[in-house]
Amino acid sequence: MSEPLILGIETSCDETGFAVVRGRELLADVTASSMDEHARYGGIVPEVASRAHLEAFVPTLDAALAAADVDLGQLDAVAVTAGPGLVGSLTVGVAGAKALALATGKPLYGVNHVIGHAAVDELVHGRFPDRFVSLVVSGGHTSLLLVDDIATGVTELGQTLDDAAGEAFDKVGRLLGLPYPGGPHVDRLSREGDRDAIRFPRGLTSGKDKARHPYDFSFSGLKTAVARYVEAFQDRGEEVPAADVAAGFSEAVADVLVTKALVACERSECDTLVIGGGFSANSRLRELAAERAAARGVTVRIPPIRYCTDNGAMIAALGSALVRSGAAPSPLDLPTDSGMPLELVRV
Repeated sequence: MSEPLILGIETSCDETGFAVVRGRELLADVTASSMDEHARYGGIVPEVASRAHLEAFVPTLDAALAAADVDLGQLDAVAVTAGPGLVGSLTVGVAGAKALALATGKPLYGVNHVIGHAAVDELVHGRFPDRFVSLVVSGGHTSLLLVDDIATGVTELGQTLDDAAGEAFDKVGRLLGLPYPGGPHVDRLSREGDRDAIRFPRGLTSGKDKARHPYDFSFSGLKTAVARYVEAFQDRGEEVPAADVAAGFSEAVADVLVTKALVACERSECDTLVIGGGFSANSRLRELAAERAAARGVTVRIPPIRYCTDNGAMIAALGSALVRSGAAPSPLDLPTDSGMPLELVRV
């Protein structure tokens, strides 16, 4: 049997992504972003995002099919993000995917966006090992997963209890007067600073909190500590050491993420850590993960930056894994689920 040909559709937030995958081979990946339309507001405006998806849906679909040199009739299945994400944005993608599935008579898979961030690595680095730990970090999600099978065996070990890592970076970016989105700007600025000059707190990493939440994350206290540090300089009329603040903050976030991920690997007896999501583009996270994992004999797999942000390839990859596993398709009346649990790979 030939490898399945899957169309992936991603519209969970502000990127409209379409991709075509055959088995584990990426044939085309096209993304239209509405980021510039949100920048003036300093954050994502759900209604603006939904309208942008409507406008970009057909042109982006056509571009992906053309790049892959396939037509809709050749597809074996359609995969679409069903959650988590913004309800309006998800609705545009799911409604469009239903229309395509009905028009072509192809099965439809409504899949989990967060798990897609892990699944996309298989398109880059090849087959997954039998068991691995995945750290998914983005603007809206920070989660640790134990994966026995990307299509059928995903267990959530822990998640953020408040702000996600990427969200904390955006908020600190605003505190430092940096453009939106703050993550990349804080990352660049941090390289100019001294990461040891300021030691910011590491949430849930000591005492009873560590024992009670070994795999969970909390960044709200860290964000508050940065705010108070910056305000103290401003109240004195002194210049804020922005580069050192960015460096110390970045170090605190990366330290917590890598420490908990490697503890999960050790306790789960896994020698592979897959890191995905928009925040996995962060330079210090990549450096620290590679350094500490090597010392523990753990292989780190992180896809190229273009596959870290939201894209259709991650959804097509997960859809392909589901089809290959023999999983039943989703019902055509599948709902969107803005809070889709991570144990649920598909609706």
